[in-house]
Amino acid sequence: RLGISLQACLLQIVGYRNLVVEVEKLRREQYDSESPQHEEMLLKLWKLLRPNVPLDARITKQWCEIGFQGDDPKTDFRGMGLLGLYNLVYFAEHDSITAQQVLFDSLQPKYREITKEELSKMSKAEWEKKRFDKAIGYSFAIVGINITDLVYNLLLSGALKTHFYNVAPEVPTLAHFQQTFCYLMHEFHKFWIEEDPLDIMEFNRIREKFHKRILKQLQNPDTALCPHFNASENVINL
Repeated sequence: RLGISLQACLLQIVGYRNLVVEVEKLRREQYDSESPQHEEMLLKLWKLLRPNVPLDARITKQWCEIGFQGDDPKTDFRGMGLLGLYNLVYFAEHDSITAQQVLFDSLQPKYREITKEELSKMSKAEWEKKRFDKAIGYSFAIVGINITDLVYNLLLSGALKTHFYNVAPEVPTLAHFQQTFCYLMHEFHKFWIEEDPLDIMEFNRIREKFHKRILKQLQNPDTALCPHFNASENVINL
């Protein structure tokens, strides 16, 4: 029994190190618009998130509809490289209902009450504009890349060892990493709504608060971050 347990532990340790190498390789590989594979993945992301809306062109303002900053998403992947794109596609494909809901929520106007004092100082048009902020939210794709950075740093620091050793009976894989990303996207979305920020300028503060909450969870040796979605048959259900 000791030999079997020791072998399993060694597999997990080596597997975690190999996962770090695999994730780092994806992060270092920059998006290349000349690569058919990269372009195909990017277009796949659009089709998964906006299945009934054709893309007018490769470079278009439509990309802002799914949360990119400009008319060419390749510039937004610089920090996390292909890792950011891989995670977004995985989320949109394997947890499509939640991904669609999070995207929908992020685009909705945020209702807020107007005080009598404010009302007395503005016209009806101004009141309508003030009553609804731009969004409840944030830019979906940009936040996805940001949460990728968070999961990446949790992996590098070793903080995710607790989680992976509890959910991966032998070797933690890229699929486990991506499922953790899906889980944290969902949890961050709920956390953002709970915090009820005035605008996107509070993103860094809320992200840091969320990061501390996850770190605290991972300090428990029995922690296993459980995704809310049903994993596919080929992926271990955490």
